[in-house]
Amino acid sequence: MNCEKANEIDLVNYLKQLGHEPKKVRSKDHWYRSPLREESTASFKVNQKLNVWYDHGTGEGGSLVDFGIKYFKCSVTDFLEKLNLSDFSVPKHLKNLRKKDSEAENKLQIILVNPLVSKNLIRYLERRGIDVAIAQKFCQEVEYSFGDKSYLAIGFKNDQGGYEIRDPFYKYSSAPKAVSTFLNGSSEVSVFEGFMDYLSYLSIPKLKTENADFLVLNGASLFETAKPFLEVHEKIKLFLDRDATGKKLTAHALQLSKKYEDKSSLYEPYKDLNEWLMLSKASKNMKSKLKL
Repeated sequence: MNCEKANEIDLVNYLKQLGHEPKKVRSKDHWYRSPLREESTASFKVNQKLNVWYDHGTGEGGSLVDFGIKYFKCSVTDFLEKLNLSDFSVPKHLKNLRKKDSEAENKLQIILVNPLVSKNLIRYLERRGIDVAIAQKFCQEVEYSFGDKSYLAIGFKNDQGGYEIRDPFYKYSSAPKAVSTFLNGSSEVSVFEGFMDYLSYLSIPKLKTENADFLVLNGASLFETAKPFLEVHEKIKLFLDRDATGKKLTAHALQLSKKYEDKSSLYEPYKDLNEWLMLSKASKNMKSKLKL
């Protein structure tokens, strides 16, 4: 179980299994007496469509993982271990959303691009262990439309002017889809599947990243188009995901040339570099609290 999979668990079903029933239901909004504190009126809302919660009494909210670490007063790692012992279902609307990714890409339109200053988006980056100053250097705040509604999200620009778009709940791409390259005149290049892993790498001072070249694939399927750029370098360091797709791509690259090096052992046994960074930071914070 990782954070991405955990956050797909239906919050309403999860709360029910914890013994919490809604006091009222209005469309997709389920209202509870807050499970996180004592109250007489229901001010804790779960939007089942978005699969997120918000406690009007404290002004806090977020995903299922955000709720779990507050409810059990534990680290992210400990909460994920609790979930590993349970059986929960992924809500149908999130499954359907994945099936429509290509359709969403065609319908999504960028409206405005501004510096990244939204407090909600910055809090999201901080929860993922990302150095905000680094994120503000490489990302923008993107307002985009999808259907007849507009949304605000983090945007990471690719080499052809499209954006990888992220917020705490969804991830999309705007056309055109392409890789993102960063040149610093180096003979070595480090490769990442997604920009959250790239930002995670830059957020780790001990890796000394100032003079390297970088490539963010923005999707494993773009590896072949990136090969001409990669292979002009003398050394190609692969920081790809440790899931089935990432392992298969890494194995393929290692067969192509001795230039390629698998660096995923850095974040073993986690799925990717960001998950390792996020859970490592959460674990350190919990240990520091226990010492106080």
